[in-house]
Parts: sequence; structure tokens; C-alpha cells
Amino acid sequence: MNDSTVPPSWPAPAKLNLFLHITGRRADGYHELQTLFQFIDFGDELHFRVDDSGVVRRREALAGVAEETDLTLRAARLLQAETGCGRGVEIHIDKRLPMGGGLGGGSSDAATTLVALNRLWRLGLSEARLAALGLRLGADVPVFVRGRAAWAEGVGERLQPVDLPEPWFVILQPDAHVATADLFADPQLTRDLQPIKMRDYLAGVGRNVFEPLVRAAYPDVGAALRWLNAHAAGRLTGTGACVFAAFEGEAQARHVAAQAASRWRAIVARGCNRSPLLAACEG
Repeated sequence: MNDSTVPPSWPAPAKLNLFLHITGRRADGYHELQTLFQFIDFGDELHFRVDDSGVVRRREALAGVAEETDLTLRAARLLQAETGCGRGVEIHIDKRLPMGGGLGGGSSDAATTLVALNRLWRLGLSEARLAALGLRLGADVPVFVRGRAAWAEGVGERLQPVDLPEPWFVILQPDAHVATADLFADPQLTRDLQPIKMRDYLAGVGRNVFEPLVRAAYPDVGAALRWLNAHAAGRLTGTGACVFAAFEGEAQARHVAAQAASRWRAIVARGCNRSPLLAACEG
């Protein structure tokens, strides 16, 4: 991508966890997991205005996110610290993904910031280097940096790209903001599932071990799953509140979403094995 093809905005797509297992706990307290990530063609949009001030700033505050915890600012400042870059940037986020939804919005925003500023600041870091920096910001950030649907293990950093069907998804957003830390600390969390293989998942093995905890603590999530299960197999994504189901065609997905819209915000999106961010980078 040359300067003439730098996009006016940079996509930060959502992800879905098609399943999520916990297989153990490490001595440092982190959980070992297995999951399958797939992107959707819906997400936040980021805008970057670079300058020579050396200052990383937001154009406006993001509701509910303090500056010191804003992953986009942290990602930009991490890039500065690691490379000695003296350039600055003003960041604007067109926020479309719900916080606490399990769609990876904050992690995706951080990854897009790393990828975009690597280009805009002319840093020349490799994808592997950017992914390693991303891991310091959060376990989900590397998959967004690499931009390929992936089987993930470890704390989510060991990624194996996979090719999956790319169905249409209906994603419902219940009225809940799930506290991820509370879920990981819950004594009822299943932490000792036996590892599975991709062939096991394709044969129908795989669930989200957090789903029973979320349904019990957040009644609207349970209600959304019950409603969705009347139309297709509903699942929880990640450790958030959003639930989703897959459909073969767009028309069917939009029909189901329209029925849900009076009660929940409904998103209709196509599954993607290649992140929309990759397309922007290759434009």
C-alpha cells in the first residue's frame, strides 16, 4: 500500500468465538484455553490524523473508558516506546461495537491502531512483531493483528489459521455488561476440559464454558439465547453478553433479526476468514 491508497478510515472488525473451552490454569494464574475465532464484516471504524507533535491523543472521550485504560492510546504509546518514534496522532473511533459484548471491540481497536500507525508512521515492523506487541495489550489482540480466522490455544496467543464456512450471523445484544474478571474468578467455572482437535469441533464438539455462568447472572442473556434457539443454534461469544447464531443465507438472517429487533439490538453480518483490516491494508 502506497500513500495514495492509505484508507480514509481503518476497520476494526468484531470477532466471534465459535466455541471457548478452558483446559487448565497456569502457575501464574492465567487460564489455558482453546477457542476458534472468526471475524465478521461489521465493527468499529478508526480515523488517524498524524502529526509531528509526539502527542498521542483522542479527538473526544470514549464514554466509560478512562484515558489510561483506552487500548487505542495504549497501543499507540507502546509503538512509540518500542520504536522511539517521535510522531504524534489524534485518534477518533466511530464506535459501533458494544463494550462488554464479547465481540472483541477494544482488542480490535488496539490491533487496528498498531497496524495503521505502523504504516502511517513508517515504522516497518513485521506482522509477528506487531502481534507480539499486541499480546502485551491483551490476549485477543494478536488474532486481530494477523487478521485470519484461527484456532487458538495457550492464553489465546498460539494461533493456527483455518478455513471455515462463512455463514451469515445474527448477533443479539442483550441489556447487560458482563464483568469478565468475575467470570474467570467464579468457582463454578469449568477449568479442566480435555483438549480437543479441529476434527472434534467439526463433528459437533465444542461449547462456551462461560455460558451457564452468564445465563445465571444476566437474565436478559438467557432470554436472548432462548429466543435465538427457536430459530437456530444460539451461542455466547467470548466472555461478553452478545449471543449469535449462524444462517446459510442473508435473507433468512435478516428475517430473524427483524423479529428480534423490537427487544434487542440485532446485527446481521457475514462471517469472514480474512479480516476486513487485511483488505484495507492491501488496498
